[in-house]
Amino acid sequence: MPSFTPNQYDALERAVLDSRRIVIRRRGSEFSVIPERLDGTAGRERLYAMHPTTGESMNFFLDEIDSFEVVW
Repeated sequence: MPSFTPNQYDALERAVLDSRRIVIRRRGSEFSVIPERLDGTAGRERLYAMHPTTGESMNFFLDEIDSFEVVW
């Protein structure tokens, strides 16, 4: 369970506000998504995102994300 730095949280929040694509690495898989919103539920933060090609909704708990990168 990684702990993101304040700069990483800022980058993630900015990606949500600007609808900038991010790549998420979780449990050995990589997901390229467009973040839609962040939400805190039951003490855990969740990222709601959309797959850019299919439009499928995807949800990620931040404490399960190994790393992420803002790519566009």
